[in-house]
Amino acid sequence: MSFLRPIHLQTAAWAGVALALLALLWLLSPILAPFALGAILAYLCNPAVEALVRRRLPRTGAVLLVITGLSLAFTALALVLLPMLYQKAVMLMQQLPGLINLFNERVSPMLSEHFDVQFKIDTAQFQTWLGQFLENAQDLLPVLLKNIGHKGVAIAAMSVSLLLIPVVTFYLLQEWPRITAGLSRVLPRLWLPHAQRIATEIDAVLAQFCRGQVSVMLLLAVYYSVGLWLAGLEFALPVGVLTGLLIFIPYVGFGCGLTLAVLTALLQGGEGNPLIGVAIVYGLGQLIESFALTPYLVGNRIGLHPLAVIFALMAFGQLFGFTGVLVALPASAALFVGLREVASAWFTSPVYLGSNDATAPPDAPPDTTAPSGTETGNTV
Repeated sequence: MSFLRPIHLQTAAWAGVALALLALLWLLSPILAPFALGAILAYLCNPAVEALVRRRLPRTGAVLLVITGLSLAFTALALVLLPMLYQKAVMLMQQLPGLINLFNERVSPMLSEHFDVQFKIDTAQFQTWLGQFLENAQDLLPVLLKNIGHKGVAIAAMSVSLLLIPVVTFYLLQEWPRITAGLSRVLPRLWLPHAQRIATEIDAVLAQFCRGQVSVMLLLAVYYSVGLWLAGLEFALPVGVLTGLLIFIPYVGFGCGLTLAVLTALLQGGEGNPLIGVAIVYGLGQLIESFALTPYLVGNRIGLHPLAVIFALMAFGQLFGFTGVLVALPASAALFVGLREVASAWFTSPVYLGSNDATAPPDAPPDTTAPSGTETGNTV
């Protein structure tokens, strides 16, 4: 066809290099997790470091201050959540027989009456199974200790990977200006303006999404903590904070938080059961998130639809494992910007216009290559 053009050797060479890099990343994906996580943390923390540097603080001191604050925040969160989760797990195991009796007395008759579903749990058989499970769980510790002795190399490798995360984050933050300057220096001069514009757009999409999502998470953490406290739920603070922090995973975070709150309400006991209050708090929370916070703070103009985020997390996780989950959001943002570039080129191409003139007519679709966004400082 007349509109087909021969593939240049240089283009084919660059395509081969890109495919080779993807194959290399796929092969190295088992060891890339700490580096990917360190790079993401460095990207997120770089604006804070730049703000401290602008206040005449040495860059090394600014990096150390930001990393220390981040480490303290993660430590405090773990100290709050882990004891609560352990205590609730113990309470759940102790009260499971009572919950099964409650199910057989109240839920099972409703299922039989309204849906003609006959479902009842044998309490005696379940208690026998639970006793065997607890006995096996008590015997699990020696087995784990034995496996630790046999798999010391794997555990040491995991420990090294965890220790690598702050090290990678520190060095990337320390060398961030040199890294961006080096990338700009090695790019061909003809490509530099176009590459800088695309990098700015990717950075704008990521910055808007991350800042908006963090704001939504913090506001919802406060809302759920206060709402569950007013509903009379024990451990309202850790449950609310965990729900707010998990909101960044669309639908999954809300479901996990609701499940944890319902279990806590069922295990709480006492005169006033907060189960109805929990349902009201989470129902209102979903409405507030969907119709107020997410549209206002994240915005539809970013283009990263929740379903796109879920698909990116699953697809990259399938291809690259845990490392793929870490890089799913940046990669999907880059893909989104790339698709906009392809769409812009298509709408101005001779093939689409039906002529040799590559200038779009006045009624052509608008150019969407320059998104409305905020200024950021993480571009090449």
